[in-house]
Amino acid sequence: MAKKKLFLLDALALIYRAHFAFIKNPRITSTGINTSAVFGFLNTLLDIISRENPTHLAVAFDTHAPTFRHIEYELYKAHREAQPEDISIAIPYVYKLLKALNVHVMAQDGFEADDLIGTLAWHVDHNEFDVYMVTPDKDYAQLVRPHVFHYKPGYQGGTYEIFGPKEVEEKYGFAPPSMVDFLGLKGDAVDNIPGIPKVGDKTAVALIQEFGTVENIIANVDKISKKSIQDTVREFAEQGLLSKKLATIKTDCPMVYTARDLLIEPANIEELMPLMSELEFKTSYQRILNTKLNPMAALKQPDLFSSLDETTSESPQPLPVFNHEKKVFSPETANYQLITDKEARTALIEAIGTEGKFCFDTETTDLDPLKAEIVAITFSFKAGDAYLIHFPAEMPREEVEQILAEFSGLMTSDTILKIGQNLKYDMLVLKKYGIEVTGPTFDTMLAHYVLAPESKHNMDDMSVELLGYQPISITELIGKKGKKQLSMRDVSLEDLKNYACEDADITFQLYEVLAPQVAENKVFNEIDEPLMSVLADMEAEGITLDAAALAEYSIELESRLVILEKEIYQLAGEEFNINSPKQLGEILFDKMGLGKGEKQKKTATGQYVTDEQVLSDLALKHELPDRILAFRGIKKLKSTYVDALPTMILPSTGRVHTTFSQSVAVTGRLSSVNPNLQNIPIRTEDGKEVRKGFIPRGPGYVLVSADYSQVELRVMAAMSKDENMIAAFRDGLDIHRASAARVFGVSPEEVSSTQRSAAKTVNFGIIYGISAFGLSQRMGISRSEAADIIDAYFKQYSGVKAFMDDSINFAREHGYVETYFGRRRYLADINSRNQTIRGFAERNAINSPIQGTAADIIKLAMIDIHAAMKDAVKQSYMVLQVHDELVFDVHESELDIMKELVHTHMVSAVDLGVPMEVEVGSGKNWLQAH
Repeated sequence: MAKKKLFLLDALALIYRAHFAFIKNPRITSTGINTSAVFGFLNTLLDIISRENPTHLAVAFDTHAPTFRHIEYELYKAHREAQPEDISIAIPYVYKLLKALNVHVMAQDGFEADDLIGTLAWHVDHNEFDVYMVTPDKDYAQLVRPHVFHYKPGYQGGTYEIFGPKEVEEKYGFAPPSMVDFLGLKGDAVDNIPGIPKVGDKTAVALIQEFGTVENIIANVDKISKKSIQDTVREFAEQGLLSKKLATIKTDCPMVYTARDLLIEPANIEELMPLMSELEFKTSYQRILNTKLNPMAALKQPDLFSSLDETTSESPQPLPVFNHEKKVFSPETANYQLITDKEARTALIEAIGTEGKFCFDTETTDLDPLKAEIVAITFSFKAGDAYLIHFPAEMPREEVEQILAEFSGLMTSDTILKIGQNLKYDMLVLKKYGIEVTGPTFDTMLAHYVLAPESKHNMDDMSVELLGYQPISITELIGKKGKKQLSMRDVSLEDLKNYACEDADITFQLYEVLAPQVAENKVFNEIDEPLMSVLADMEAEGITLDAAALAEYSIELESRLVILEKEIYQLAGEEFNINSPKQLGEILFDKMGLGKGEKQKKTATGQYVTDEQVLSDLALKHELPDRILAFRGIKKLKSTYVDALPTMILPSTGRVHTTFSQSVAVTGRLSSVNPNLQNIPIRTEDGKEVRKGFIPRGPGYVLVSADYSQVELRVMAAMSKDENMIAAFRDGLDIHRASAARVFGVSPEEVSSTQRSAAKTVNFGIIYGISAFGLSQRMGISRSEAADIIDAYFKQYSGVKAFMDDSINFAREHGYVETYFGRRRYLADINSRNQTIRGFAERNAINSPIQGTAADIIKLAMIDIHAAMKDAVKQSYMVLQVHDELVFDVHESELDIMKELVHTHMVSAVDLGVPMEVEVGSGKNWLQAH
């Protein structure tokens, strides 16, 4: 049977478009009515029916009621001009026209037409229907997917355009889902969505192509090449996230339609004739009679739709494909109970013991588990059931600990499974109250991350995606972030019970969905899940700072900034705001004429680009840009680390406690926040001084640092099975010197420093898919010279070239790549027609298996070391993980044991067939240990 075609029209967008199309030559009736908008809309409708022959059709309208977007952001659409009077007159006529034509109209308070169209477009059965969303608005590109198209009518009789996923990529430079990120970054002046200042079309596209989502751009802000964009992203991160939320079209509106409701049917001629006469649409009336809307024509045609659309029932039942009414909390169906006495707690514990698994969740007063006080704990071991134990503010700490201690046997059981969402947080909260969580665990967030690394892993989104259930909003419970936001202690006990019990209940239901999918997943069961408890212990321990030394260093840096400032003014010949890119650009290019004769990059607002790359290039010609770079580097180091770190010391421990996130980086690498210790510069002298500020916890202790040497290159050798590279590592050679000798055809002893540097650049660049252009830029040589070096490299390391080609081909065929251990990264753009987007995906196809495998190796080492330390030492702790390095706070009496233990387990974490090399050092601060 031929596939059915559903057309969904955005009424107001098409009405406005029609109105302005005739603005210079409006259609006015003999009675003075401007019918331009109605005429243009009707023409679009009839063109679609004649040209596309749709089987089903609906028209969606906005209503005057505020939507959830207005509630979220009061200024949403606030700057729009008042609706033209002619459009206000036209809209009722369009409604009457659609009624006479028997075209289904959709409108719902609280939602925009976009949301209604998005819901239908996504939840129709795409095995039965192709869906076409008719609108000139580019926002709809976010909804495009296989069998869902953006149908953009031609302007003033121009050619219409149909955008599928490939066409969206070709036009905008990114895949359809990224349109919300584009609008979150750039904003939308029409709807008064603010976006992030200074981010225009080109910058937004470039950021999306490099980092993906707004969330990932914010998380990787330090990696953004342009300093000015770094600054504005930091400052307006929340605004960017809000803008993305406002721009996101909902696809889960509570609505129920049958396919029969949307079937194109003959017009009601008795209603249509007087309306067309009033509008003076003689030609349009004849057009209608020439389509399937003519009742007489319909009688002569065979019934094309009886298989799905017709029903003998007078009240047709909703078809699932058009029924997407989300489930929400209902007190009538949820069995959520408050546990108030010891007898009930004992019964609950016995029931959990019998069941053999349970989900638990804590409600607290703070997002930082080490600062939080527990307000409640909830348990669930059956879908729909949950139990809450409340700890009011006036309850003595001793009593809280006594009640929690009753559950200690469950929490430490070797046989009972503990389930949670972001379980590490709850483990740290309970640790403060003397309760350890050990034995088998299952974190739904980590399970979902392993299965869908690029998706959102918070409970609410997972619940909607996997269960079709919209949980109670935390914003509705305690309000938006800010001074007026309530604490969980301010919530009524009934509301707290419903919210907290729902968390445990839904998490248990998510476990039931996810558990079968990860039952045989090695990455989840042997790496990510076991690592969670290791990280919890590391976060609880923290690391000590020498706050006094950092304060002294801050004074030194401030003095250097003052000196640099004077040097900069002297070189510039005047004082100016060094932090102003606009003023700096004018000094460098207009006044001093640097880069004269070359085309200078400018921002969307017309000011000169003065990012790090531009200044580095100019520094070859003049001293001023070099001084600016030095000023910026010191200022950033001072504000981000030297001044900020001491303020993050937790008073109760006297140490800094970073949070390690397992579910952010799609490659599998850990990330570090509050503070972010991953980005402390180590190659500069100033960065090294910051590492001096990290010290042991007290007398008798030293810091131990253990660092994998060239782990990613060793992984590349193993995964590519390149004999020459493997041999170099097995023989303990300097891999860069060995590579240079092969590439340049000389003996290792004859390799010059320049040749070794070139080989080193290629060795590390290959992992990231470096091109001849990229190598030429890094080394300051011609592109042809760089191409020759790469060609020679691949001749000597043919296995590496084959691995790169195989990785790309595998990704093209399967849509993903895998690490050595089976961790997957999905690459939606690997077959994009856009060369830039496809190239980015191809580089990820090469890099992700390497970087992900290296990340998994150190994770396995951490798991092994953590287990070994429990038996071997009593006064030493693993405290930090930064890329390929582990840091330990070690008692001097256990130093030899720890050095041997750490080296042994890091070297033997996995046997790749290529020897691992680990450098272990110790000292009175992190720098000395490293």
